[in-house]
Amino acid sequence: MDNIKDPENTIIMEVKGGTVLIELLPDIAPLHCERMKTLVRSGLYDNVCFHRVIEGFMAQTGDVQYGNMESNFDIRMAGRGGSEFPDVTAEFSGIPHDRGTLGAARSANPDSANSQFFINFNDNHFLNRQYTVYGRVISGMEFVDALEKGEPPASPDKMISVVVAADA
Repeated sequence: MDNIKDPENTIIMEVKGGTVLIELLPDIAPLHCERMKTLVRSGLYDNVCFHRVIEGFMAQTGDVQYGNMESNFDIRMAGRGGSEFPDVTAEFSGIPHDRGTLGAARSANPDSANSQFFINFNDNHFLNRQYTVYGRVISGMEFVDALEKGEPPASPDKMISVVVAADA
């Protein structure tokens, strides 16, 4: 993990197959980065499934209400929930939705992001300035690429554990 430059703004996510390192972009989207670190530090992302994984598009996870595969899991509801915290105001920027970037999932309301996020499989520039980009995969994208596909996947993969590198 020599490529960690800022441990306070790096997320270590364990998935089936290996470790995914995510560099957060607090200068671009401070509210979203702070929310992610709050959820990570509370343990709420551990065991949460990837409920929407679309080949050539993105892998979505982070439903801490319905997506935890150890408790309250309901694949039919996964993707509809959030956290106990209030929604986060949009922080749209000029950072493009390139392969490996982390985007905030939301409803039709731009200010409705909460706990769910997605990782882009490809450059998805049609999402630019419509969804907040607040991080990027710096290592382990091959493990994201290998996630079980589907809406929802028949056998969803999960975030086994998620920690802030400064706490590891």
